Amino acid sequence: MTTVSRGRSDLLGPGGGGAGPFGVLRRALRLLEAVDRYADGCTTAELSRALSMPESAVRQFAEELETEGYLLHLDGVWTLGGAFTLLGAQHREPLVRARLHHRLEDLRDELGAAVYFSRYQDGELLVEAVCDGEDAPAVHEWVDFRATAHASAIGKCLLAQLDHAARLDHFARHPVARLTARTITETDRLLHRLDRQPATVPVLDFQEYSMDAVCAAVPIVAGNTVGCLATSLPAEQAHRLREAAELLTARATPLMLAMAV
Repeated sequence: MTTVSRGRSDLLGPGGGGAGPFGVLRRALRLLEAVDRYADGCTTAELSRALSMPESAVRQFAEELETEGYLLHLDGVWTLGGAFTLLGAQHREPLVRARLHHRLEDLRDELGAAVYFSRYQDGELLVEAVCDGEDAPAVHEWVDFRATAHASAIGKCLLAQLDHAARLDHFARHPVARLTARTITETDRLLHRLDRQPATVPVLDFQEYSMDAVCAAVPIVAGNTVGCLATSLPAEQAHRLREAAELLTARATPLMLAMAV
C-alpha cells in the first residue's frame, strides 16, 4: 500500500486554520486574501509575517495554488493567478470537470484503487465521476446507488452532511433495504450513527453494499456543494482500507480547491 508522502501533505498539520482538511482549506483562503491586499504583489516573507505562518509552509501553500492557477510567481513576488478571471464565466464547468478528472486520475494511481466524486443534489445521491482501471476496478452497481445511500460509504458520508430533517426525508423516499448480511436496516440506528459521524473522520463500508468490495469516503466542501471523495477496494484487500482512507483525507483539500475554481 502506498503511504502518505511528505511535502505538501505536511500542510495538514496544526496551524491558524485548525487541523484536518477544512483547516488547510481555511489557511489557503487566508493566503489568497493576503495576496489580494498587495496591489503590486508580495514576497513569501511578507505573506509569512501577514499570516503568522512559517515561510516554508507559506511557500508550499503558494506553490500548490500556483499549480492550480490561483497564484502567479514572477520576479520574486506572488500575485493572483488567471483562474480567478474564470469565476462565474461560461467556461467554469468544463474547467472544473477537467481539473476534477485530472485529480482523480492522479489519486487512482497513487492509491492503486478506483476513486469517485459524488454529490447530494436535489434530494438525490449522484456519482458524478468515477476513475477506475484494469488494476483498480470500480464497484459493480448491482443496485442503484441512488437508492442505497444507507449501505455505502459514499451515501453515509453525504447524508452525514445533511440536517436531521433532510435525512428523514431521504429515508422516507428511499426506504432502507438489506443488501448483504452486514447492511444496517434499522433507521434509528443509521440516524444515530450519522449524528455521531465526525466531519473529519472517513466513513467506512465493510461489505454493507456488496460482499465483493469495501469502501471509504471523506466529505468535500466547495461552496454550496454537499460532496464526497471516495475509494473502493476488492474485499480481499480490506486490510488496505484504513490506510487508503488516510490518504484520501490528505488529498481532499486539493480537490476542494479544484472544485472551487
